[in-house]
Amino acid sequence: MILVMLGTQNNSFHRLLEKIDKLIEEKKIQDKVIVQAGYTKYESKNMKIFGLIPEEELERYQEQADLIITHGGVGSIISSLKKGKKVIAVPRLHKYGEHVNDHQKEIVETYNKKGYIIGVKGVGGLEKALTKVKDFEPKPLQSNNQKMLNLISDFIDRDLGDGPQNPSI
Repeated sequence: MILVMLGTQNNSFHRLLEKIDKLIEEKKIQDKVIVQAGYTKYESKNMKIFGLIPEEELERYQEQADLIITHGGVGSIISSLKKGKKVIAVPRLHKYGEHVNDHQKEIVETYNKKGYIIGVKGVGGLEKALTKVKDFEPKPLQSNNQKMLNLISDFIDRDLGDGPQNPSI
């Protein structure tokens, strides 16, 4: 079973579900697909789609999943890695109105470079990632990732203008 997690952002990530639906239609995905869509409104005869579901239920789906495809949210990525799952992450992009900026691109790139996930730059890379994931052995998530989370959080705060301001000299 493949679990698709779109998090709880109030912006749509319609593009990812369209691509997954197309890959199912083309028989390139043959597993059962369950989607935690958050606020993304999408209908499909090929996938079982939930909006927001209780955390305990989502965790059960994560535990049952053979593969997790997720947006580039830190929470979705880390919770899946902690369960020892293979993860493909696709960032939400600002240019499509999917997020306020492109910080998810950097999150996905960072986790990909460290060998934790298979990160793709856009939905076009999903098919190749599905082939690659068959032989992918993710690096185990280490408990010292708090430093990485702090760096990411600081980056997001700074990028959104909420972080400390540099004084003028």
